Amino acid sequence: MTAQQHGTYSEAREGKKVYRGSIMAPMRGLEKPVRMVFEVIERTIQSDGQVLLLPNIKLAVYLTSLPDAPSVIIDLYHAHGTMEQFHSEIKTDLDLERLPSGKFATNDLVLHFGFLTYNLLRIIGQESLQVQDGPLRKKVQRRRIRTVIQNLITLAAKMTRLTRQTRLRLGRGNRWLLMFVRLYQAFG
Repeated sequence: MTAQQHGTYSEAREGKKVYRGSIMAPMRGLEKPVRMVFEVIERTIQSDGQVLLLPNIKLAVYLTSLPDAPSVIIDLYHAHGTMEQFHSEIKTDLDLERLPSGKFATNDLVLHFGFLTYNLLRIIGQESLQVQDGPLRKKVQRRRIRTVIQNLITLAAKMTRLTRQTRLRLGRGNRWLLMFVRLYQAFG
C-alpha cells in the first residue's frame, strides 16, 4: 500500500509490477527520520509464463542519506560487488597485496605506480575490445588485468637491428599478434 502511494509504478513485463520510491521514516533511537528507499516487485506471472495463484512479492529496503533518485540508489546497491572485483585485480594480478616496505612514503610511491599501471592496463584492455580481430570466445564487457598481461604484454618478441633500423620481431604463431599490431598502430 505504501509502495503504491509513494512509489513510481512500472511494468517490466506482463505479470511483473515494480514500485520504486522513497519515504522518510522515524527510527527508534534516532532524533531525525531516515530516508528509506524501497523497491517492491509483485509477480503474478513467472518469466516462463506460469500463472501464480498468489502473487509473489519481493521487498528491498535501503537506508540512505544520498539525495539521488530511488532508481539510482537501487542500481548503486545492486552493483556493490563490482568494486571488490577491481580490488581483487589490484591485489592479485598486480601483486600489491603486501606492500614492500615499512615506510609510508615508499608504500605510497609503490601504490601510485600500481594505480598508474592498473589504469594503463585497463585502457589497453578496453581498447582491445574495440579491435575486431581479437580471438574472443564470447562477447565480453571488459578484460581482466591478468588476461591483458598474459596475452598482450608478454608476447614473445626479438629485437633486431638491421641497416640502422631497430625492429621488433614478434612470434607468428600467437593468436593475439594481429590485435597487438592494431593496438600499436592506434597508440603508435
